[in-house]
Amino acid sequence: MKKFFALSFLPVNAALGLLFLRILAGGAMAVLHGWGKLLGFGKMFHTFPDPLGISSEASYLFATGAEFLGAIMVVLGVFTRFAALSVVFTMGVAFFIVHGGALSGEGSGEMGMIYGIVFLPFIFTGAGRYSIDAKLGNP
Repeated sequence: MKKFFALSFLPVNAALGLLFLRILAGGAMAVLHGWGKLLGFGKMFHTFPDPLGISSEASYLFATGAEFLGAIMVVLGVFTRFAALSVVFTMGVAFFIVHGGALSGEGSGEMGMIYGIVFLPFIFTGAGRYSIDAKLGNP
């Protein structure tokens, strides 16, 4: 019984855990957020929020780049630390500036906060052993 609750029958493999997290979180970000921005390019390009005062168009390009390309880079484990930083920065802007730090209610930034927290460790850990970064010798 003790072995069951300790999960000692499963190997301890941090790199495998990072791989699962990269695939699930990065895939969800790319498909559920980035892909929609790519498809809605013509409709949202000029009306996207401009929280940093760099223009709606530039804000849209940066957000789309982070949410799609950055997320795909995390999934693949290529330049993971930089890609994760771009996602965390974008989610921080979305949560704190666009949504005013609201965690509940209509228009809350809860998802931005959650994605930011999930991608944050990759800035420090990198992608792990099962990644393109590992093959390239990147940390």
